[in-house]
Amino acid sequence: MARWWVGLLASAVATVLAGFGVVAATNAQAASGCRVAYAVPSQWQGGFSANVEITNLGDPISGWRLTWAFPSGQAVTQAWGASVTASGGQVTAANAGWNGSIATNGKVSFGFNGTWTGSNTAPTSFALNGVACTGSTDPTTTTTTTTTTTTNPPAGDAMAAVAAMQPGWNLGNSLDATGADETSWGNPRITEALLDNVRAQGFKSIRIPVTWGQHQGAAPSYAIEPAYLARVKEVVGWALADGFYVMVNIHHDSWQWISNMPGDRANVLARYNATWTQLASAFRDSSNKLVLESVNEPQFTGSSGDAQNAQLLNELNTSFHRIVRASGGGNATRLLVLPSLHTSADQAHLDNLNATFTALNDRNLIATIHYYGYWPFSVNIAGGYRFDATAQKDLTDAFDRVHNTFIARGIPVILGEYGLLGFDRHTGTIQQGEKLKFFEFFGHHAKSRKITTMLWDNGQHFGRTSFQWSDPELIAQIKSSWTARSGTASTDQVFNPKSAAVSAKTITLNLNGTTFSGLRHGGTDLVRGTDYTVSGDQLTLSAPLLTRLLGSRAYGVNATLSARFSAGVPWRIDLVTYDPPVLQAAAGTTASFAIPTAFRGDKLATMEAKYADGSNAGPQNWTSFKEYDHTFAPDYAAGTTLLKPEFFAEVNDGARVTLTFHYWSGTTVTYHVTKSGSSVTGAVA
Repeated sequence: MARWWVGLLASAVATVLAGFGVVAATNAQAASGCRVAYAVPSQWQGGFSANVEITNLGDPISGWRLTWAFPSGQAVTQAWGASVTASGGQVTAANAGWNGSIATNGKVSFGFNGTWTGSNTAPTSFALNGVACTGSTDPTTTTTTTTTTTTNPPAGDAMAAVAAMQPGWNLGNSLDATGADETSWGNPRITEALLDNVRAQGFKSIRIPVTWGQHQGAAPSYAIEPAYLARVKEVVGWALADGFYVMVNIHHDSWQWISNMPGDRANVLARYNATWTQLASAFRDSSNKLVLESVNEPQFTGSSGDAQNAQLLNELNTSFHRIVRASGGGNATRLLVLPSLHTSADQAHLDNLNATFTALNDRNLIATIHYYGYWPFSVNIAGGYRFDATAQKDLTDAFDRVHNTFIARGIPVILGEYGLLGFDRHTGTIQQGEKLKFFEFFGHHAKSRKITTMLWDNGQHFGRTSFQWSDPELIAQIKSSWTARSGTASTDQVFNPKSAAVSAKTITLNLNGTTFSGLRHGGTDLVRGTDYTVSGDQLTLSAPLLTRLLGSRAYGVNATLSARFSAGVPWRIDLVTYDPPVLQAAAGTTASFAIPTAFRGDKLATMEAKYADGSNAGPQNWTSFKEYDHTFAPDYAAGTTLLKPEFFAEVNDGARVTLTFHYWSGTTVTYHVTKSGSSVTGAVA
């Protein structure tokens, strides 16, 4: 959805690959050879994240060990997809339990976080199981190959194939854009280089949302523009050539015209069927790694209720299944994805979708849902600015329902989109540490429930031309969660008031099954028992340590610590000097009102708004806590707190509103605003 608002055992992997026509080798003499692609998608002061892709050019291998030497003294701190050890500058990466087999021309990838000082020169010499990776095979060996293609996968392949699709990524806000072309929502044209770089990040599948409506002719044929269909096929072809599993769908058509089905059933169904008839023909002979999804986030306007909604969605999903299967070729057994209503994990919607699966009785079907978190946390409203027990339970309940309804019964599930709704505006809507805890737990529980996940990315995460991640901490946490849990903590900010003496501070560690291994400042390991102590899950930073690191105690972040655990990525802890923020009187309009604010090192968490009688003021008045970045927002650079037109649009004229600003230090500050027509005045309480 474009959100503007609104392991596998080696034997199982071998089975899946065989089912999709992978080349198998028979050797007259064992051939060996390999190619390694080493990439550093993100780097920061003293640290970096790397991805390594191995291509086996020789005979199939079972169990691999890649070795190399760092040229600049770098060190690996955490790894995923492989077990990495080092002796001096020599590094060895050994396969995980689920990725030990590499077919001829097959690929496997892993990643790691590391540290560097001085420079971060990439290694150029690698050896796979003792054989130098030169990009070619040993010329003294001979190899003959045979190709086998299975067009009717045996029972169980759908579950194994969906597992092999983990992890996945969405090419959002491009071909799904509803304007004239794929650039109309601000992203550049899709390139092969983009897909190559996404693949290098370790993603195994890519969802390519496509909106077709603005590229279709009139009834009765609803012909898709040949140039547009050719463009979609070109992008799909690039992705398949990169080795991705690829999912193509009908996307924003869901709300543009399909949602009218309750009042215009015949015409909507005719157009839907005509669309899928053309798409089924276009992709009939594509690789079995192409997966088709019937419709994105189905919804219906003006229906009589959930019973009719379920009936209409069943009709669409059933019609989609019939058309694709009847088109023959690879579509006879192609993996097909069917959504629940709204792609919701509510039990009633899951049960309705399960009834469709039972009726269709097709072993090559996949269920799909989307998940954007517990809504108050996901958009930062109603005081839900922490990833607390309520937000965590919403996630576990949803994933458990999906597992019990489908996966436990042998039906695979793809979580076709995930993220946080607050990302629609920018990723800072949710505080960094709380955000990282969400994604750590999300990855862990999805993995435990065997749900394949696809990150929604509309261009805000992975740069479409820079090929860099906008938030290295976030992607490091996401990647780590694919294979291991990471330790976190109750906070990533330790506040020290400038107006008081420095004192020891204690935070709670969330070990998440790991063990605490140490605390570091830059490249220096701090001394346990002197600089800090650990008692159970309580980490206490000593007053002498804080005094040393806070230095002159300028407002803001004075130093950053790194808590390290036995697995996963480190947890960053910022040491912050602050004093209570100071607000000043202001005058403005409902279109432009800013409160001068000296934040003095603190950060705004949320805002309450109430009238004099205690009732809630402003939009969404079922809660006093307003929506962050929608009705209010801090501007730290300008030294102001903005109250947006959306807030004043639902404030009573002439009534005084008391605002309570809550800051991450725990400080609260009250302020009064009064709207008179389009004029607004503000005063310190």
